[in-house]
Amino acid sequence: MSEITPPAVSDRDVYITRAFAAPRETVWKFWTAPEQLASWFGPDGYHVPIETVTVELHEGGRWDLSMVDEAGNAFPIRGRIVAITESEYLEIVLDADTGVGELEGIVLRVRFHDHGERTRVTLHQGPFTDEQREQTAEGWELSFVKLDSILEETVS
Repeated sequence: MSEITPPAVSDRDVYITRAFAAPRETVWKFWTAPEQLASWFGPDGYHVPIETVTVELHEGGRWDLSMVDEAGNAFPIRGRIVAITESEYLEIVLDADTGVGELEGIVLRVRFHDHGERTRVTLHQGPFTDEQREQTAEGWELSFVKLDSILEETVS
Protein backbone atom coordinates (compact mmCIF):
# COMPACT_ATOMS: atom_id res chain seq x y z
CA MET A 1 0.00 0.00 0.00
CA SER A 2 1.32 3.39 -0.95
CA GLU A 3 1.98 5.85 1.83
CA ILE A 4 -0.44 8.74 1.42
CA THR A 5 -0.80 11.10 4.32
CA PRO A 6 -4.51 11.70 4.85
CA PRO A 7 -5.70 15.21 5.63
CA ALA A 8 -7.40 15.86 8.94
CA VAL A 9 -11.13 15.22 9.04
CA SER A 10 -13.17 18.28 9.99
CA ASP A 11 -16.78 18.65 11.11
CA ARG A 12 -17.55 19.82 7.55
CA ASP A 13 -16.50 16.47 6.04
CA VAL A 14 -18.10 13.10 5.42
CA TYR A 15 -15.90 10.26 6.68
CA ILE A 16 -17.04 6.66 6.20
CA THR A 17 -15.16 3.40 6.61
CA ARG A 18 -16.89 0.28 5.36
CA ALA A 19 -15.83 -3.29 4.56
CA PHE A 20 -17.04 -5.02 1.40
CA ALA A 21 -17.08 -8.78 0.78
CA ALA A 22 -14.87 -8.72 -2.31
CA PRO A 23 -11.17 -8.44 -3.12
CA ARG A 24 -9.71 -4.96 -3.50
CA GLU A 25 -9.30 -5.18 -7.31
CA THR A 26 -13.01 -6.02 -7.66
CA VAL A 27 -14.14 -3.14 -5.45
CA TRP A 28 -11.76 -0.79 -7.32
CA LYS A 29 -13.46 -1.74 -10.61
CA PHE A 30 -16.86 -0.80 -9.17
CA TRP A 31 -15.48 2.73 -8.69
CA THR A 32 -13.58 2.99 -11.97
CA ALA A 33 -15.27 0.88 -14.68
CA PRO A 34 -18.26 2.78 -16.11
CA GLU A 35 -20.70 -0.16 -16.22
CA GLN A 36 -19.90 -1.19 -12.65
CA LEU A 37 -20.01 2.40 -11.35
CA ALA A 38 -23.42 2.95 -12.96
CA SER A 39 -24.75 -0.25 -11.37
CA TRP A 40 -24.60 1.01 -7.77
CA PHE A 41 -24.00 4.75 -7.58
CA GLY A 42 -26.77 6.85 -6.09
CA PRO A 43 -29.33 6.34 -3.34
CA ASP A 44 -32.67 4.53 -3.75
CA GLY A 45 -34.91 6.20 -6.30
CA TYR A 46 -31.96 7.20 -8.50
CA HIS A 47 -30.11 5.46 -11.30
CA VAL A 48 -27.07 6.33 -13.39
CA PRO A 49 -27.47 5.85 -17.15
CA ILE A 50 -24.30 4.24 -18.50
CA GLU A 51 -24.09 6.80 -21.31
CA THR A 52 -23.54 9.55 -18.70
CA VAL A 53 -20.49 7.85 -17.18
CA THR A 54 -16.96 8.81 -18.21
CA VAL A 55 -13.93 7.57 -16.29
CA GLU A 56 -10.43 8.46 -17.47
CA LEU A 57 -8.01 6.75 -15.09
CA HIS A 58 -5.13 9.19 -14.98
CA GLU A 59 -4.30 12.39 -13.16
CA GLY A 60 -6.28 15.15 -14.85
CA GLY A 61 -8.77 12.59 -16.19
CA ARG A 62 -12.53 12.90 -15.94
CA TRP A 63 -14.83 11.05 -13.51
CA ASP A 64 -18.31 12.13 -14.62
CA LEU A 65 -21.82 10.76 -14.26
CA SER A 66 -25.42 11.86 -13.86
CA MET A 67 -27.85 10.57 -11.27
CA VAL A 68 -31.42 10.50 -12.57
CA ASP A 69 -34.44 10.42 -10.25
CA GLU A 70 -37.74 8.61 -10.84
CA ALA A 71 -39.24 11.74 -12.45
CA GLY A 72 -36.40 11.85 -14.99
CA ASN A 73 -34.55 14.82 -13.48
CA ALA A 74 -30.79 14.58 -14.03
CA PHE A 75 -28.22 15.64 -11.45
CA PRO A 76 -24.77 15.74 -13.06
CA ILE A 77 -21.57 15.19 -11.13
CA ARG A 78 -18.40 16.32 -12.87
CA GLY A 79 -15.03 15.36 -11.49
CA ARG A 80 -11.36 15.72 -12.23
CA ILE A 81 -9.00 13.04 -10.94
CA VAL A 82 -6.17 14.78 -9.11
CA ALA A 83 -4.41 11.71 -7.67
CA ILE A 84 -4.61 8.02 -8.42
CA THR A 85 -2.77 4.90 -7.31
CA GLU A 86 -4.16 1.84 -9.08
CA SER A 87 -6.41 -0.26 -6.80
CA GLU A 88 -5.36 1.80 -3.75
CA TYR A 89 -6.32 5.46 -3.90
CA LEU A 90 -8.56 7.80 -5.85
CA GLU A 91 -8.81 11.55 -5.28
CA ILE A 92 -11.31 13.57 -7.29
CA VAL A 93 -12.36 17.22 -7.20
CA LEU A 94 -16.11 17.33 -7.87
CA ASP A 95 -18.72 19.84 -8.96
CA ALA A 96 -22.35 18.74 -8.71
CA ASP A 97 -25.89 19.90 -9.27
CA THR A 98 -27.79 18.73 -6.18
CA GLY A 99 -31.20 20.01 -7.23
CA VAL A 100 -31.13 22.45 -4.32
CA GLY A 101 -27.85 24.13 -5.19
CA GLU A 102 -24.49 23.73 -6.78
CA LEU A 103 -21.49 22.14 -5.11
CA GLU A 104 -18.09 23.25 -6.33
CA GLY A 105 -14.61 22.05 -5.50
CA ILE A 106 -15.68 19.19 -3.23
CA VAL A 107 -12.78 16.80 -2.69
CA LEU A 108 -13.52 13.07 -2.65
CA ARG A 109 -10.74 10.82 -1.35
CA VAL A 110 -11.24 7.05 -1.43
CA ARG A 111 -8.75 4.52 -0.09
CA PHE A 112 -8.98 0.79 -0.78
CA HIS A 113 -7.43 -1.41 1.90
CA ASP A 114 -6.72 -5.06 1.12
CA HIS A 115 -8.00 -7.56 3.69
CA GLY A 116 -7.68 -10.73 1.63
CA GLU A 117 -11.14 -11.61 0.34
CA ARG A 118 -12.54 -8.40 1.84
CA THR A 119 -11.82 -4.75 1.14
CA ARG A 120 -12.09 -1.85 3.54
CA VAL A 121 -12.99 1.40 1.80
CA THR A 122 -12.28 4.67 3.56
CA LEU A 123 -14.13 7.63 2.08
CA HIS A 124 -13.34 11.21 3.06
CA GLN A 125 -15.26 13.98 1.28
CA GLY A 126 -15.81 17.68 1.82
CA PRO A 127 -16.08 20.45 2.75
CA PHE A 128 -19.86 20.77 3.09
CA THR A 129 -22.43 22.79 4.96
CA ASP A 130 -24.14 20.85 7.78
CA GLU A 131 -27.16 20.05 5.60
CA GLN A 132 -25.04 19.03 2.60
CA ARG A 133 -22.87 16.83 4.82
CA GLU A 134 -25.87 14.97 6.23
CA GLN A 135 -27.45 14.47 2.79
CA THR A 136 -24.14 13.32 1.32
CA ALA A 137 -23.45 10.85 4.13
CA GLU A 138 -26.94 9.39 3.79
CA GLY A 139 -26.52 9.12 0.01
CA TRP A 140 -23.24 7.24 0.37
CA GLU A 141 -24.67 4.88 2.97
CA LEU A 142 -27.64 4.05 0.71
CA SER A 143 -25.36 3.63 -2.30
CA PHE A 144 -23.09 1.31 -0.32
CA VAL A 145 -26.07 -0.90 0.53
CA LYS A 146 -26.63 -1.29 -3.21
CA LEU A 147 -22.92 -2.01 -3.76
CA ASP A 148 -22.93 -4.61 -0.96
CA SER A 149 -25.81 -6.42 -2.63
CA ILE A 150 -24.17 -6.43 -6.06
CA LEU A 151 -20.83 -7.59 -4.68
CA GLU A 152 -22.48 -10.43 -2.77
CA GLU A 153 -24.02 -11.65 -6.04
CA THR A 154 -20.80 -11.11 -8.00
CA VAL A 155 -18.46 -12.86 -5.57
CA SER A 156 -20.71 -15.79 -4.63
